[in-house]
Amino acid sequence: MSQGAFTGAIFLTLHVLILIALIVRVLLRPHRDPASRIAWIVVLIVLPVLGILAYILLGETNIGRRRIERRREVHSRLPDVTDAIGADAANLQADVPQRYAHLFQVGKSVNGFEPVGGNRAHLLPDSNATIASMVADIDAATDHVHLLFYIWLPDNNGRKVVEALKRAAARGVTCRAMADGLGSRLMIESEHWPAMREAGVHLASALPIGNPLLRPLKGRIDLRNHRKIVVIDDVITYCGSQNCADPEFLVKAKYAPWVDAMMRFEGPIARQNQYLFVGDWMEEVNEDISHLLRRPIPPAQPGLPAQVIGTGPTIRFSAMPEMFESLMYAARRELVISTPYYVPDDPMQASLCASARRGVDTTIIFPARNDSWIVGAASRSYYGDLLAAGVRIFEYEGGLLHTKSLTLDGEITLIGSANMDRRSFELNYENNILFYDPSLTAGMRQRQDSYIAKSKPVTGEMVARWTWRRRLWNNTIAMLGPVL
Repeated sequence: MSQGAFTGAIFLTLHVLILIALIVRVLLRPHRDPASRIAWIVVLIVLPVLGILAYILLGETNIGRRRIERRREVHSRLPDVTDAIGADAANLQADVPQRYAHLFQVGKSVNGFEPVGGNRAHLLPDSNATIASMVADIDAATDHVHLLFYIWLPDNNGRKVVEALKRAAARGVTCRAMADGLGSRLMIESEHWPAMREAGVHLASALPIGNPLLRPLKGRIDLRNHRKIVVIDDVITYCGSQNCADPEFLVKAKYAPWVDAMMRFEGPIARQNQYLFVGDWMEEVNEDISHLLRRPIPPAQPGLPAQVIGTGPTIRFSAMPEMFESLMYAARRELVISTPYYVPDDPMQASLCASARRGVDTTIIFPARNDSWIVGAASRSYYGDLLAAGVRIFEYEGGLLHTKSLTLDGEITLIGSANMDRRSFELNYENNILFYDPSLTAGMRQRQDSYIAKSKPVTGEMVARWTWRRRLWNNTIAMLGPVL
């Protein structure tokens, strides 16, 4: 045997051994549904070299051993949120109808947060109004301002928040701002970041990338902090889909405007968002601010019950899809959903179809043009089954519909950062708020109706007319959904 043939045989043997080892790992890894295992095995066999590389980079939900240890150590220092003085006040007891109690129990199983009463809230009119409201609240802050965004751009709205933080820091308000190391890299690398630090704003990069070539050795690079959290003076908080940016979203301008929904809450629910922020901050910064969670909860007037649901790759597996599916199965009259990204697992697709088959008026709204062509194609592969079950599908044509909302029977709303895709379910840190309030839910329903008014309905006949090439493409991409 020649030297070249011998070397080739060695490399082939090593390749086969690595391939077998990874296939065994795929089969043994916990928290993988059968579809995901099959998808990865197909990728490894069909694309042996690229498949091995893809699995090494993307196959494991691995945030890094050191970060897991750091998170465990940080959370051991955080108090139970119910230990705060005043947490047992009468106005803070959640008045939730018995028929919905099990939904909030599902939420409690994620983070341990009980639904808490005494909250007031309203839906902001649009993206610019949201930023204006945040700036006004920052300008009125007297103790602290905490911000966390997945995307924070150095555009008009992004700079408005920058300047508001600098003003607040100048008058002695403690300002802590954190942005995802990947999603907000343009802000972090801009002149505004050091300017905020010089002005006295405490800054942190969430899940920093560092050297991109070495980053995979420390954990998967695309596990991101997708949360959008604002907490001001432990009383005011925001929750929804909006990042800190203009609706024109210049980094992806051809899909603009970005259409978001954000709610401003005032009351004890702010403490639960504070809990998420404090945990995330202490993981990135050597500053123990757990004492903020031991402060007395500010007095509250009677108000709506709400509950924070924070999920992520280091939190209980399948937490967010369980929340979505529980809501779908709880619907009795009406279920309306808006989401930009729909790549469900089998149980979620089944629960949405089952909702319509039970006679529930079930509607889902997608953007007509998706900024992710992969997700857009995968989403459309599910249209046929949804329509056959009786689900009404609309595609929004007024920009990129980025709102993540679910309304249930005109009384329950779930709003936040989580999409209905595997990235939000398994890879990203997300935050949502679940609340019971017919009046506020009616406002969210009106917003959803405004989306429908700017949408085109998708019918079974339209899907049946798709060319075989389009159907082949959509279904092929969807088959890879478990590895997206």
